[in-house]
Amino acid sequence: MRKFATLALASMIAVTGATAALATEYTKGVVKKVDLKAGKVTIIHEELVNLEMPAMTMVFKTMDTAMLEKMKEGENIEFVADRVKGKLTVTELK
Repeated sequence: MRKFATLALASMIAVTGATAALATEYTKGVVKKVDLKAGKVTIIHEELVNLEMPAMTMVFKTMDTAMLEKMKEGENIEFVADRVKGKLTVTELK
């Protein structure tokens, strides 16, 4: 029984450590243009580490329209982007 408890505790620690390693990393950017009709936003951003992309200006889709409606041209933002169904997409916004 003691061996099982030790193994269970070790497993929990390993899972917790893996989750911390996958913590969300936000990227800083400035909203250049919001296109509600097309459902896209143009962002001047710092390096996107998870996508291995240098700092540049890019057009992104958003996960939903509500996220797009929160963005204003010229606004400083922090966001997470990823490939969703092959499209570069803002998945989280601070």
